[in-house]
Amino acid sequence: LLFQILGAVILGVGIWILADKTSFIAVLQMASPSLKTGAYVFIGVGALTMLMGFLGCLGAVNEIRCLLGLYFTCLMVILITQVAAGLVIYFQKEMLKEELSHIVENLIEYYDPLNDDERNLQDAWDYVQTQIACCGWAGAKDWESNKILINQSMTAYPCSCSNSSKDFQVDTGFCNLDVPVNGTATYADWPVHEQGCVDGVQKWLKDNLGVILGVCTGVAVIELLGMILSISLCKNIHSEDYTKVPKS
Repeated sequence: LLFQILGAVILGVGIWILADKTSFIAVLQMASPSLKTGAYVFIGVGALTMLMGFLGCLGAVNEIRCLLGLYFTCLMVILITQVAAGLVIYFQKEMLKEELSHIVENLIEYYDPLNDDERNLQDAWDYVQTQIACCGWAGAKDWESNKILINQSMTAYPCSCSNSSKDFQVDTGFCNLDVPVNGTATYADWPVHEQGCVDGVQKWLKDNLGVILGVCTGVAVIELLGMILSISLCKNIHSEDYTKVPKS
């Protein structure tokens, strides 16, 4: 039962990644095909874990060594895959960070409130900037590459970046700046947050690192216990008795 619950949790994470439309996950999964692939992997692993939990229970109750052996093998494969994925992420973190930076910079450059085709992706990024209280990826200067803002001589700024109380109810699109005497401005003139979102995301990861590691460790420990228990049961079953297999 415990492994079926674990499988349901993993399955739920995969579905959440695909269904989420209002957070940083949405920005990633709509801009990067690799995250969508990862979501489908989560769904597959979750479904497999639930199936293995059922087979493990069936093998234990009916003392069927082949089912317990299959259960052990699948758990070992899943655990090795998880460890391998963790190592890949750890050693490829700089490349992943660079890819993410490119995705966000491209989004900022072509951000257009009137573009309905990219509305979900842009709304997700606005949500990130509002919730984390940040602006741009490295900082507000990133928005100086936006084509619409360039055409307006930087006399407008992204509302979701605003730290001004008058823009509190507006969290998408562009807000107009009080036009300077010379009719031009820079990002330094905008009433926006100074922190870049990369710093906000890293701070969130740092603050929640303990929880993330705890969950990963807990999952690994449960899988190891399942492997140990299945091997112990296999050793205690002296002979195979296929007459115990439930008949349909």
